[in-house]
Amino acid sequence: MGCRKSIACQTLGVSLRTIERWEKCPHVPDSRQGPKNGPPNKLSEQERKKILEVINMKEYGSLSPCQIVPKLADQGDYIGSESTFYRLLKENSMLCHRGNAKQRVPYRKPASCAATQPNQVWSWDITFLNSSIRGKFYYLYLIMDIFSRKIVGYEVYEEQTAENAAALAKKACANEKIGGKKIKLHSDNGSPMKGSTMLVTLQKLGVVPSFSRPSVSNDNPFSEALFRTLKYCPEYPSKPFASITQANQWVSHFVKWYNTKHLHSGIKFITPESRHNGNEKKIVENRKKVYEMARLKNPIRWTGNVRNWVADAEVLLNPNVLDARAA
Repeated sequence: MGCRKSIACQTLGVSLRTIERWEKCPHVPDSRQGPKNGPPNKLSEQERKKILEVINMKEYGSLSPCQIVPKLADQGDYIGSESTFYRLLKENSMLCHRGNAKQRVPYRKPASCAATQPNQVWSWDITFLNSSIRGKFYYLYLIMDIFSRKIVGYEVYEEQTAENAAALAKKACANEKIGGKKIKLHSDNGSPMKGSTMLVTLQKLGVVPSFSRPSVSNDNPFSEALFRTLKYCPEYPSKPFASITQANQWVSHFVKWYNTKHLHSGIKFITPESRHNGNEKKIVENRKKVYEMARLKNPIRWTGNVRNWVADAEVLLNPNVLDARAA
């Protein structure tokens, strides 16, 4: 049995292009010159052994080359650069995590998902609300639909727990009459989001959970943008909330305004309630008529088509590179 040509070339120490050239012209003599001398800056065998001995010393056992080299310099000693240290570690199969700390786990970006109508993909998160007692906060739990941007569930609690999150999920599903319909709920990696009570409740409701990478706010952009709108709107109180009742009352007022009055820029300045309930088409047609009439009255001011008021038919959560380029 033979092996792959590339593997055979590595074993023989010959490049693949050389083999292909020989096969193409078998009668032409080998004209390879090759290096006549080794590189002048090549480490001697003694220098290589010294670097490996230093790397394996007890005092440097938990340090990376980026820390070992400066320590040696402080002692007036230079035996190689960081890149040389790393190269020797790799050549000797010693390039691994050093020290007692757990190695960082690489997290993959959450899978991209698309919403083409309401109640397909929800996003939720928790934000702090200041209280009149120093060091104490109220916690606003808020669920929104990414297609319409409508707030479909909210509640203010005094603590962050999976039980509170589960209660809000039940309330939102009941309000929107999900009734076993497949829906995805995206959140960050907080303990209320991943608690067993919350996950079991979502499973019973038929809701599929999705999670952001740890400490990556960009994976949950819709909720982050909503919280910014909430805390920077003109009506946001300049003083802390005196009680949880007062906080709930203010949030209720904000949600009503946001859903029914706020012209959202992400959906072509239509209210979330209108897009969620399917009234968007009438609004868009009316705006188009107004613009057409304006163009007829004064055509000299119009050089092209009237403004497109139609919002995107598909909303992507965590789009991949290809989706982003297509958009």
